[in-house]
Amino acid sequence: MNQTTKFDRLRVRAARIADLTGIASLLSWDQETLMPSGGTESRAHQRGTLAALIHEYYTDPALGDLLRELRDELTPGGTPAAAGATTDNALIVRVMLRQHEQRTKIPSELVVKRTELSTRAREAWKTARRANDFSRFAPFLSEQFSLSAELAGYLGYEKNPYDALLDQFEPGMSFEWIDARFHAVKPKLQDLIQRIADAQTADSSHADAAKAVYRRVPAERQLAFSRSMAEAVGYDFTHGRLDSSAHPFTSGASYLDVRITTRVQENYFPSCLFAVIHEAGHGKHLSPELYRFPFRYGLALAESQSRFYENIIGRSRAYWDRYYGDLQKAVPEFADVSPDTWYRAINAVHPSLIRVEADEVTYGMHIMLRFEIENAVINGELPMEDLPGAWNDAMQKYLGIMPDSDANGVLQDIHWSQGAIGYFPDYLLGSMLSSQLWDAVERAIPNAGRQVRRGDLREINGWMADTVQGEGGKFTFAEMAERATGTEFSSHPYLNYLTEKYHDIYDLA
Repeated sequence: MNQTTKFDRLRVRAARIADLTGIASLLSWDQETLMPSGGTESRAHQRGTLAALIHEYYTDPALGDLLRELRDELTPGGTPAAAGATTDNALIVRVMLRQHEQRTKIPSELVVKRTELSTRAREAWKTARRANDFSRFAPFLSEQFSLSAELAGYLGYEKNPYDALLDQFEPGMSFEWIDARFHAVKPKLQDLIQRIADAQTADSSHADAAKAVYRRVPAERQLAFSRSMAEAVGYDFTHGRLDSSAHPFTSGASYLDVRITTRVQENYFPSCLFAVIHEAGHGKHLSPELYRFPFRYGLALAESQSRFYENIIGRSRAYWDRYYGDLQKAVPEFADVSPDTWYRAINAVHPSLIRVEADEVTYGMHIMLRFEIENAVINGELPMEDLPGAWNDAMQKYLGIMPDSDANGVLQDIHWSQGAIGYFPDYLLGSMLSSQLWDAVERAIPNAGRQVRRGDLREINGWMADTVQGEGGKFTFAEMAERATGTEFSSHPYLNYLTEKYHDIYDLA
């Protein structure tokens, strides 16, 4: 039997998994947007049944045999390394074989248990957050960490159980690898935060500019303009939706059906606006060639896309040179705010309680806090009852502020309720890579900045689609960073970007 026929057999198996995974994703989206709260138990069972079926297809021994045959034929000597995988088909086989081998280590019962728990825990999180009562969520969170530790045990690890969880979200990651890179940027971020704070103390106009965006804007007006900004960065509403949820997210069945959400604070429009641009960056992951294959790239790569569009593009002066007039027409509440004040306000640096509303400079401290807490809990160093206090202490240590409530502290993110333990560091890794990608864009498209100023992102979007998005999950984070930018992943472009941008905004010496 020839290779083409074998690969066609793989396509059939892959499509079955991808379709079921898409259905599960839509059930999850529905729970956050439309499902009545009383439907939780039914949804838990539905998602658990689907998870078991997906796991069954993933772990089918016949799939493993087929993948190993293709690996041996497509990569001489059976070498699974990227260097030996010289065709797209070989790379696809490499990823799917890894998924198969990992899945076969995990009992189906654990898959179902974690899926059902994530459905119930999400509703418990929403209730606890509304009531500002961590105790209502603590039993669910304790079980999530317990099941995650059990998962790590089945997957295996050399040094740290947290490594096995990190690897689930971005293959090849480890606590040691990430920690070394976070430690390289932490003192520089802290120094920049302090220098900006000193500049704000010396010049009260910075505080006045930051306050300019705190004004009431009706929800429908926020959503309408935010929708237009999603379109401006390339989000396609013929294949997408924008809805409201307790926490912004991106979901959907495939690149043909992408769902994004946001949340509205009527007295702070940027919260809704930049959440939409962020999620639109996720929603632009177009990979037609990989349609109905059950993988996309890891979440650090995914966050490099959302943070690229939210910050590198969406918070740039060039972008608002084009769109600020449109904003003032659509949102007349800002008719008296100058373009310069708006730009300074949406880039104002001030330690804040909520991660998704944090500025670019302090954002990294929010992520490092979560990264360190997750590692401590998984390793049994931080008891669940001490978690709110540990969170507050870390906020005081890293950002100099103390949460006024659990709702604005340990309960602010939905991720732990979903069992997404090991996801948070990907936000900072993605932020770091987004700057490196922008440097590569400017080398490939010398007038990229002028194109942003014209509001024409077609060439930039095309470069990103061809260079990053179109590759799907065929490469690891480190491999993709080097392939896309021509250099190894580095924190230098990120630190240079922040330093140059905020030296200009705050006139730092």
